[in-house]
Amino acid sequence: MKKSVTVCWLFVLTALTTTAQPYEIWLSPTGSDRNPGTKDAPMSTLSMSVRKARELRRLNTAGIEEGIHIILKEGLYQQYEPVYIRTEDSGTETSPTVIRSATNERAVISGGIKATDWKKVKEAVSGLPKIAQGKVWATDIPSVWDEPVNFRELWVNGRKADKASSLHDGELDRLFKSDSLKEELWIPIPELSLENAKQLEFNIIQWWTLASLRIKTYEIIGDHVKLIFHQPESKIEFEHPWPMPVDDSMDIYRADTKYPFCGNSPFYFSNSIELLNRPGEWCRDVKSGKLYYWPLEEEDMKKAEVVIPMVETLVHIEGSLDNPVKNITFEGLNFEYTSWLRPSVAGNIPLQDGMYLIDAYKLHDPGTPGNATLENQAWLGRQAAGVELYKASKINFYNCAFRHLAATGLDFVSGVNHCKIEGCLFNDIGGSGIKAGFYGDLSIESHLPYDPSDFREVCHHITISNNLITDCTNEYWGCDGINVSFAHDVNIEHNELSHLNNSGISLGWGWTGVVNCMKNNRIHANNIHHFAKQLYDVAGIYVLSAMPNSELSNNYIHHIEKAPYAHLDEHYHYIYLDQNSSFIRVFDSWTDTERFNANATGPGNEWENNGPAVSAEVKQKAGLEAKFNYLLKMLDD
Repeated sequence: MKKSVTVCWLFVLTALTTTAQPYEIWLSPTGSDRNPGTKDAPMSTLSMSVRKARELRRLNTAGIEEGIHIILKEGLYQQYEPVYIRTEDSGTETSPTVIRSATNERAVISGGIKATDWKKVKEAVSGLPKIAQGKVWATDIPSVWDEPVNFRELWVNGRKADKASSLHDGELDRLFKSDSLKEELWIPIPELSLENAKQLEFNIIQWWTLASLRIKTYEIIGDHVKLIFHQPESKIEFEHPWPMPVDDSMDIYRADTKYPFCGNSPFYFSNSIELLNRPGEWCRDVKSGKLYYWPLEEEDMKKAEVVIPMVETLVHIEGSLDNPVKNITFEGLNFEYTSWLRPSVAGNIPLQDGMYLIDAYKLHDPGTPGNATLENQAWLGRQAAGVELYKASKINFYNCAFRHLAATGLDFVSGVNHCKIEGCLFNDIGGSGIKAGFYGDLSIESHLPYDPSDFREVCHHITISNNLITDCTNEYWGCDGINVSFAHDVNIEHNELSHLNNSGISLGWGWTGVVNCMKNNRIHANNIHHFAKQLYDVAGIYVLSAMPNSELSNNYIHHIEKAPYAHLDEHYHYIYLDQNSSFIRVFDSWTDTERFNANATGPGNEWENNGPAVSAEVKQKAGLEAKFNYLLKMLDD
C-alpha cells in the first residue's frame, strides 16, 4: 500500500515539474510545404508556415497553449513577394508566436536572385570607356515574363558594388544656374558624352539630402549644357524651397540676396555605361540587354556570387487599429537583399530623413502652426523597408541581422507600440537602419503638428537597445542610423552607430513649437562615431520640434567626418536642437568638443555638463553592453 502511494506521488511530482513545450513548425530550404512541418519532415516557405500557425490558432489545436515556434533550419529562403503577417496570425500573452532560426544556425530570408553565366568581354563594347575595354565581364540581364528585371543595386560576394558614376572621377562640378519657371538647370560641359548616354541620372548634393533626377533632354549652348528632366521629379525639384539646390537669378534664392550662404550644389552623373571606368563598378545596359561589371583584382567571376535584388519588402506586418497584430517575436534571422525602385520610375527628391517629396512648394505668406517663419509645404512618401509594421503591438526583434538592403532596414510605420529591437545588426543599408513614427503623407502636410484624434495611430513605447548600426545611408545619404519622428515613449539606449553619411540619430518632426503627440523620448548611453561622411547640417544626435519630458543623456559622440562637398564647411554639430525643439533636457554627454547648436529653439530646454570635460566613465559605459559584443564579430561573417 505504501509503495503504491509513493509511485502515485512520484507521477504527480514529475507531471508538475515537466516544462510544457511550444508547438513547433520546422522549415528547411530543402523541405516541402506538403510536409507536416516536423523536424524530420520540414516545410519549405515562411509564408506557408505562417498559414499553418494561423490555422492551428483558428482551430484551437491542442498543444499550442505554450505558443507556436516556427523554426528555420540554416540556409537560404528565397522570397518573390513579402511574407504577409496579419491580425489572424497574432499570438497571445501566454501563447506567443516565435519565428526563429534553429539553435546555433542562421536562416537567411532573401529577396535577391543570382546573376550567373558571366563571361569576360573581349570584343569592343559600344559606349564603354577605353580604359574599361577588355576588362569588364558581362551576362544577360535576367528577365521575368520577357521583361528585363529592373534593379538599382548589385552585390558581389556580399559586397555592394558601385553603380557606374562620375562621383569618384575627381572634384565635382557645381550647378551654374537654374530657371525655376522653365524647369531648367545649367551645368558646365561634362567630359561624359551625353549624346550616347541612355537612362542617365543626375544626382545633386543638396545640403542635407541627395536628389536624383532622370535626364530627359540636354542642349549644349556655348560652354554650358542646359538640362531638362522627366516628370514628376522636375516639377518637385524646381518648386520646393528647402533644401534649395542652387542660386537662382529668377527668384529670391540668389546667393547675394536673402541666403548668401547657399551656393550652387555639386552634382554627379550615374547609371550609364559611359561612366563605367573603374574596378568595382557595374552598369545595367538596357540597350544591349547586358549587365556589365569590372571586377576587383581579387574577384574571380567564374566563382563569384552576384546577387540582384528583386523584392522591396521581405516581411509586411499589418493589422488594424481595432485588431492589431500582437505577440510575435523574430529571433536569430537574417533579412537580406531588397530593392527600391521609385528613383528609376519617378526620381527621388527628398525633404529630410529619406522621406521623398510627392508635392511641395513655397508659401507666399510664410507661417504654419507653431512656426511663424516657415515657408515650406510638403507631402511625403516613404521608402520601402526590408521589414515594415503597421498597427501592431508587442512585436520584438532579437539577434536579427538586416543586411544588403536597398532603402530602410526595419520600419515601424504607424500604430505600432510596446515593441523591442535588441541585439540586432544593421549593416550595408541604402537608407536608414531603423525608422519609426509618422512623417506626414498625402493626407497630412509634414510641417503640421501631429496629434490625431485616434491616439492609437501614434507609435509609442518602443525600445531600441544594444544594436550595431553601421554602413547605413550608403545610397540615400540624407537618411540616418536611427530616424524617429512623431512618436512618444521611445527609448534609444546603448546602441553603437558608425560610418554614416548624415546624422547618427534623428528624433522629432514637424518643425513646430506646438505641443503634439511627441513626448517622453529618451536617447541614452549611445556610442555614435564616424558620421557626416558626405553631408553637413548634421549632428551625432539631431532633434526637432516640441517634445515635453524628453532627454539626451550619457551619450558618447566622437570622430565626426569631414564632408567633402558641404555647403557650409563649419555647419556640423555633436548635438543639434533644430527648429522649435522644446522641453528637452541635454546632459552628461561626452563629445570631442563643445560643438552644439540650438537653432530657433522653443522654451524649456536644459543643457548641463556636455562636452570633453564629462567623466570618462560615460565613454566606457556608452554603446553596446558586454553581452552584445557578438554583434561586432557578425560583421565579419
